[in-house]
Amino acid sequence: MSSDLKRTPLFHAHKALGAKMVPFGGWEMPVSYSGIIDEHKAVRTAVGIFDVSHMGEITFRGPRAAEAVQKLATNAVSKLKDGAAMYTVMCYEHGGIVDDCIVYRRAHDDFLIVVNASNIDKDWAWMQERAGSMATLANVSDETGLIAVQGPKATALASRLASSPSLQELPPFHFGPAKIAGVSVTAARTGYTGEDGFELFCAAKDARSVWEALLEAGKADGIKPAGLGARDTLRLEARLCLYGNDIDQTTTPLEAGLAWVVKFDAGEFIGRAALLKQKAEGIKRKLIGFIVKGRGIARHDYPILDKEGGTTIGKVTSGTTAPTLGVAVGMGYVPTSYSEPGTILAVDCRGKVVPVEVHKGPFYRRSQA
Repeated sequence: MSSDLKRTPLFHAHKALGAKMVPFGGWEMPVSYSGIIDEHKAVRTAVGIFDVSHMGEITFRGPRAAEAVQKLATNAVSKLKDGAAMYTVMCYEHGGIVDDCIVYRRAHDDFLIVVNASNIDKDWAWMQERAGSMATLANVSDETGLIAVQGPKATALASRLASSPSLQELPPFHFGPAKIAGVSVTAARTGYTGEDGFELFCAAKDARSVWEALLEAGKADGIKPAGLGARDTLRLEARLCLYGNDIDQTTTPLEAGLAWVVKFDAGEFIGRAALLKQKAEGIKRKLIGFIVKGRGIARHDYPILDKEGGTTIGKVTSGTTAPTLGVAVGMGYVPTSYSEPGTILAVDCRGKVVPVEVHKGPFYRRSQA
């Protein structure tokens, strides 16, 4: 494996657990430990733990910090209170997506933005160029460890280990301080799996102590370390977008079904004029979710065809077999006229035309499980 790949503070912990390591966004990361399906099911039924220290963390501080973040973010940053977070996207002037991210308000003059690992350098440059004169920005990615603990038993585990029952009372997309294994952490009730749980921020040097304390304390709960493979199947079941697959600089949030994070009355964020124009003219294509009705798996870049299977109308952006559901699912862009739920389309699976049905909303919701 290339020596140019970055490693998280937990690299040696992964090796000790026998993880299969792969390159991902410039990082050497665990794709699986006990197997993707096994790890996936552990998260859905008990609790899983993920190393997400490869994600980027950028702080905005100063009297105009909120204004600076709002210039970059499409969501209404002004509505955030201290201790609250929100999902948003950042856009280019033409409306394409720079990245999707989570904004955390720590104080009126102190914000943290978590960005995708493969976009850290690009996002950092973009933020400095567009908002660097408005606030004091710092890229604290390398000094920050981030561990996700997810699943129906995750909140109880973290609360028990932190000796802090109040953690379980944190609403979704809120965060607060805690101590785990004597380490000061920030516990955020956020995640990327469709399950409840926390993402735990700590100093990079303390990440292994937190990781091992969670693994030890979670034995009775059936905790399992989970890698990128399970992270992908979990997020796809919950129909959460992956930057570089489902969204990128060529797609707008309106096309990607993310209009709910675009608040036109929030302020003059970058890309606002282009998105207003697109909204007024009508969305020409949409990101759909679909369930495969025949035998086959829709993989990334496979052609999406009309019902008759004769004309290519789009392509698959993400696709896999959903372990929880026992069916293959996927997402992809098609003309808006083909995007109504219940519409029958097809996917060319390496020469085999397989019918698919457009599906509304997540494929999996934990309240239904």
